[in-house]
Amino acid sequence: MKVLVTGGAGFIGSHIVDRLVEEGHQVVVVDNMATGSRRNVNRAANLYKTDIQGWRLERIFRNERPNVVLHLAAQVNLRRSVEDPVFDAQVNVLGTMNVLQQAVRHGVRKVVFSSSGGAIYGEQELGPASESHATKPLSPYGISKLCGEHYLFYFQRLSGIQVVSLRHANVYGPRQDPDGEAGVVAIFIRQMLNNQQPIINGNGRQTRDFVYVDDVVEANLAAMGQDSQGVYNVGTGTETSVNELFRILSELTGMGCKEVHGPAKAGEQTRSVVDPSRIKQELGWEPKVDLTEGLKKTVAYFREHMG
Repeated sequence: MKVLVTGGAGFIGSHIVDRLVEEGHQVVVVDNMATGSRRNVNRAANLYKTDIQGWRLERIFRNERPNVVLHLAAQVNLRRSVEDPVFDAQVNVLGTMNVLQQAVRHGVRKVVFSSSGGAIYGEQELGPASESHATKPLSPYGISKLCGEHYLFYFQRLSGIQVVSLRHANVYGPRQDPDGEAGVVAIFIRQMLNNQQPIINGNGRQTRDFVYVDDVVEANLAAMGQDSQGVYNVGTGTETSVNELFRILSELTGMGCKEVHGPAKAGEQTRSVVDPSRIKQELGWEPKVDLTEGLKKTVAYFREHMG
């Protein structure tokens, strides 16, 4: 099968590309390298350095004729979305529309869209949040991801193309960008290994659902390979506070850092956890890597790559 992966040079996308190559698929990567890295891209994949908003995308679809599209390319910096909501919408709404339009025009069988389980639900009324939980995003990023889902299902109704939206929880693991504001795990690890003092925003009691990148890869492959459609949460259903995460990483890195708290970030959610029951029942997926094991692997990766 030929699979086109947008954002395939990025954190999650590059892991998916590796797995697809391992499974024997032909893989096409589209990435503008704004946050991705060429060194992340598997050599067996055909890489196009271009933007999902650009006119070149039509030519790529016409020449490559993919069977499936895994759409991960996005503007994922929540604070940048607040500072520049127009740019956020250009990438996450107009870019997604372009991907979907080309997919329909060129006979793609299925599109799997990487959405956000944290940002879309907003401040949770219940938890863990099921797919039927109210969607009240607190940021332009969350709004643009929700808008992307609406366009996904619009094109499905229009053309009959199969579509799946995967609402990822807080993904972490090797290759995560420690310079990105969303990757608290990578940020803390790099600071600890560099003997720098991490600062916990606010009281640190805010919770997140941390899911390891390898588990997210398997969720994408499950969605791609089965005759399924709709919205699925991809998470563990377990809440972990930022304070608890800090303590685990302090122990794993051996740095013994003290907890230092700074000002709370305006608009930051106090709780985010998703219910993965539906994807388990319908696609047979469930997380296999527990938090401590995943953090050990991530710390080991950063130790190696930071020298």
